[in-house]
Amino acid sequence: MSNEDTTAAEGKVRLTVGQALVRFLANQYSERDGVEQRLIAGAFGIFGHGNVAGFGQALLQNEIDPAKGEDRLKYYLARNEQGMVHAAVSYARTKNRMQAFACTASIGPGSTNMITGAALATIDRLPVLILPSDIFATRFPDPVLQQLEDPRSLDISVNDAFKPVSRFWDRINRPEQLIPSALGAMRVLTDPAETGAVTICLPQDVQAEAYDWPLEFFRKRVWHVARPAPEPAALARAAAVIRTAKRPLLVAGGGVIYSEGSAALTAFADATGIPVADTQAGKGAISFEHPSSVGGIGSTGNDAANALAAEADVIIGVGTRYSDFTTASHTVFRNPDVRFVNLNVLAFDAAKNSAEMVVTDARAGLQSLTEALGGYRVEESYSQHVVRLVAAWSKVTDECFHRGHQPLPAQTEVFGALNELMGDDDIVINAAGSMPGDLQALWRARSPRQYHLEYGYSCMGYEIPAAMGAKLAAPDSEVVAIVGDGGYQMLPQEIATIVSENLKVIIVLLQNHGFASIGGLSESRGSQRFGTSYRMRDDVSGRLDGEKMPIDLAGSARSFGADVLEAHTIEEFCVAYRTASASTRTTLIYIETDLYGPNPPASAWWDVPVSQTARLESTRQAYVEYQQQKKDQRHYL
Repeated sequence: MSNEDTTAAEGKVRLTVGQALVRFLANQYSERDGVEQRLIAGAFGIFGHGNVAGFGQALLQNEIDPAKGEDRLKYYLARNEQGMVHAAVSYARTKNRMQAFACTASIGPGSTNMITGAALATIDRLPVLILPSDIFATRFPDPVLQQLEDPRSLDISVNDAFKPVSRFWDRINRPEQLIPSALGAMRVLTDPAETGAVTICLPQDVQAEAYDWPLEFFRKRVWHVARPAPEPAALARAAAVIRTAKRPLLVAGGGVIYSEGSAALTAFADATGIPVADTQAGKGAISFEHPSSVGGIGSTGNDAANALAAEADVIIGVGTRYSDFTTASHTVFRNPDVRFVNLNVLAFDAAKNSAEMVVTDARAGLQSLTEALGGYRVEESYSQHVVRLVAAWSKVTDECFHRGHQPLPAQTEVFGALNELMGDDDIVINAAGSMPGDLQALWRARSPRQYHLEYGYSCMGYEIPAAMGAKLAAPDSEVVAIVGDGGYQMLPQEIATIVSENLKVIIVLLQNHGFASIGGLSESRGSQRFGTSYRMRDDVSGRLDGEKMPIDLAGSARSFGADVLEAHTIEEFCVAYRTASASTRTTLIYIETDLYGPNPPASAWWDVPVSQTARLESTRQAYVEYQQQKKDQRHYL
């Protein structure tokens, strides 16, 4: 075995592929606006026969015996491979995509468990480096344990499944292939238009293979994150369209927050008076207290924003990808003459809805557009119309937050308490179920950091690992993960990781004994809440409609090392929250809520098809209603 310093005099160093990758990652930096920071903040990992002696050995060596001048890459022991990718994505989001984590797993199920997290990262345009272990490049022990055999090709493994959910994918079959692959991976991680999951597959024999690496490969590299400025002609065309508008509406997406463009958005609203609605990813880009802020738009939006969307003659989309929830499945923008102007760093998104497209960084684009629109301002009558709509919805919000619902509180009351108790720089996290709808409609975000909803993939189980990622990224913020009993049962394991790292987060567990969101959707589509309640199987009916399950989710959290507080009323919940906030330990607050709501009034649609033929009267009636609602759907041409 050669010592790694043997060839140093020749400008080379002998390392395994795993060791070289660790050293390389530890020396990568990002920079934007003069702020430089480590690009790869650390590595989550679960080891098995695919990576324990390769990348795992390299992390160990880096931790206890780093080479001279070698930076350390901190390792975090996760409990679930999907969960660690969620944590990495949450970290990157909290850092506005300027830093990322690496995630390593063993061959086979360990690696494929990361595919869901990769899909989430790519859909949400958030950087994460995924390092799945792979089969032997030599093929001597072929087939190895957990290897998928494909008779058509010996060069296919389960890791090929990462291809459609990754923005960059490669497999390292020879050590020297790592050099261009690693450089290409860093380019994508730091490209605001192309970022997402970056996957480098590492055959387990190659991970441990030694190679004489050029020392230049390990020098400090600074990846400069660009702020593309709008092309002047495109900006002029966009401004010309907006100047024709009598009832414009701006839709702020996550791109505004990731570009740190909140101040630019506020200045734009101040200068033009144009109302600003927000998507799930964009909530908080402008404070709810600003007179131009109208709140959430679309299927889970509020009455004020959706009323303005229905009559708007120009929609200005900034940093949004126009998901079906934002457009209410192409029904919320109802003006037959509506036109779109889109500012987006990715041309693919900027071109949506036949828009006048401006390819630009959101902050730079807003600053330039404000200047280009000098002298333009909406009429006072329209501004007063906006004020009246927002005031009316504010009353609805207050009612939802303070219902006094009996015998169990409504979940909107829990959200109201949190909204009032949490600070401007604290972080509320959620992802799936009925909660995102209630939160987007009701939450009064006061800062770009406060509202952290994963709704691009709406992945149940995201919340708890995401709380860990957010806390690592923002240690001075109170991080609160709101999770339902359905989501909790999917990924509670990272509580153990949170506890082992001495992190402090607050987990709010709402127990309603079922899937509230899908239950309501099922009922509205004629399927009678089938399969959405947590019940014992009844011996007589043979169906899952018996007694409630005797499950102790609070006890589960205790078993992972968290403190647990139980509340039965909103008053008790507030006391529990203050106790948890004062504590230095991770605490779960358990409270039962009503499965049936009540939820905020809906003001938009979501296209979920109904069976065209059925014996059930409930389904037949739902199909009649579906056909009627679908009439408002249109392409924006």
